[in-house]
Order: sequence, then structure tokens, then C-alpha cells
Amino acid sequence: MSEISYNSKYIITQPKKDLVVPQWGGNLSDTRSTRMMYLDSEVRKGAFYVECVWFWPTQEEDTSSPDPHTHDFDEVIGFFGTDKENLNDLGAKIELWIDNEKNIITETFLAFIPAGIVHCPLKILSIEKPVFHFATGQGVNYTGTGQKS
Repeated sequence: MSEISYNSKYIITQPKKDLVVPQWGGNLSDTRSTRMMYLDSEVRKGAFYVECVWFWPTQEEDTSSPDPHTHDFDEVIGFFGTDKENLNDLGAKIELWIDNEKNIITETFLAFIPAGIVHCPLKILSIEKPVFHFATGQGVNYTGTGQKS
């Protein structure tokens, strides 16, 4: 096996230590989700916010969500199915509110949320197959502004 080398200031291989982000996942325990990686300017100076999470199969509905909010940066939220025969099948049912419109999504998706647009709640209604979640934003840290109720 060949040795792999890299410049560690640019390659992130471990989750952020002492990560503090708004609580999300509600009643879905750690056995139902695994935060894989998280990047922001505290991990690498100048980096923007990126989050990667695995969600595991459950019929347990997520009873909490981030509150409706805005950011002062654009954000992309994605959920990806893992059925290699049909990657478009999310294998889950997600409820995502964007600009006060409710969306029920069962397909692999990316959602572009422009700065200032109210989004959430985001609820995981059910998961039949593992789902990969990815979110990124141009902000150097994940911050919600203009909290709406």
C-alpha cells in the first residue's frame, strides 16, 4: 500500500471538536444520525460553513426542527438517497418550509436558499434507507439571523 501525504492545513479528516450548532434532530437519537464532518472558519481560517450528516432508517418522526430563520448568506441544503439502483429515490420523507411554503420531498434534492429567505422548519418524517445530508453556506460560521416564529 502506498503512503498518502497531504498538507494538513487544507485537508480535513476529523469532525470539528466541541462543535456547537443549533440543536437539530429532535427525538432522533445519536443512533439515528451521525454528524460526519463540519467545516467553518474556526476549523480553517477563511473557510465557509459546510456540514455533512448521515441519517439512518427509522419510522420515528422527528418532532423538532430548527426554527424558521434567515441567514445573511446563501445556503444550499441537500439530502441524497443511497439506493444505487435509483439514486433519485431519497428513501425518506422530508418536510422543508421555504419562504413560508411547505414542501414534502421524497426525491434526492438540493435546495438553494438565498440570503434573507425564511426557511424551516425542516422535519424528517420517515427514513427507510440511509440518507446523506449536506449543507453549505457562504458564511464563515453557521448563524441564523432574523429569527421568525
